[in-house]
Amino acid sequence: MAVQTPFFGKREPESFQPRHASAPAAMPTQPPQSVTTPAHASATAPGSAGSKLTVGPNIKLKGVEITDCDTLVVEGTVEATMDSRVIQISEEGAFRGSAEIDIAEIRGSFNGTLTVRQKLVIFSTGKVSGTIRYGKLVVEEGGQLSGEIEVGAGPRAKAGLDAATGHKPRMVETLGATAAA
Repeated sequence: MAVQTPFFGKREPESFQPRHASAPAAMPTQPPQSVTTPAHASATAPGSAGSKLTVGPNIKLKGVEITDCDTLVVEGTVEATMDSRVIQISEEGAFRGSAEIDIAEIRGSFNGTLTVRQKLVIFSTGKVSGTIRYGKLVVEEGGQLSGEIEVGAGPRAKAGLDAATGHKPRMVETLGATAAA
């Protein structure tokens, strides 16, 4: 780093001096301490060490499209569209919009269109409403799920195939009512 004299003069190098003077040989070097996660943090999909976006408490993120994000942690409010691997909504968190996710863990509220390709977990404080499609569903006692709900959100469902049979569903008339067979 260089220090400039007050009048366009010659720059002189500044020597670095640590804040606390100590003998380097006297201090043993210690490896960096490991970071521990809080006890309330849930274990997500293995290998989810990719990109992570956390919207903190009292933060409002509105009118965006979230891309290239492996994990979205919502502690505030998010109004967005996204395609990601994992979404975690805390008890105080709220998400409104559209999301295509591999794994969703919801302790707060979700309102909109939610497609969960693998596993949707709604905890006791969670409230999910709107158009919901999921691969597997876990709802803790007290969790709420309402709206248009469909099982089968994997790649077969996107292709219009029934998740159980692998065939396109056909319409069958039964006693004047139309139902999928």
